[in-house]
Amino acid sequence: MIKELKDFLFKGNIVDLAVAVIIGGAFGAIVTSLVTDIITPIIGMVIGQPDFSGIMLGSIAIGNFINAVVNFLIVGTVLFFIVKAANKAMKTPAEETPAGPTQEELLAEIRDLLAKK
Repeated sequence: MIKELKDFLFKGNIVDLAVAVIIGGAFGAIVTSLVTDIITPIIGMVIGQPDFSGIMLGSIAIGNFINAVVNFLIVGTVLFFIVKAANKAMKTPAEETPAGPTQEELLAEIRDLLAKK
């Protein structure tokens, strides 16, 4: 049973997932800070402080939901551009593929194979 537990805990997928969750949490803090401390104040300077929390529909606080949706859209947009920039920065030049045989070489090989029969 201990061997099974060890195999489960130290599978490559489990360790990779744990690292991804931890890195994701730390990266989430960076994105949240970027949105809260930089992007939202810039938006506030341009269009005024975006706060919908006072909007009520009867006793339903729909404004809080609108704030969450707007925050989600801002975070998603910022994350999109961060990932796009990271992918561009990490892109490696395509490895040169070895050139295959020419059409003439292939035809000569087929001719030789047919001649052997």
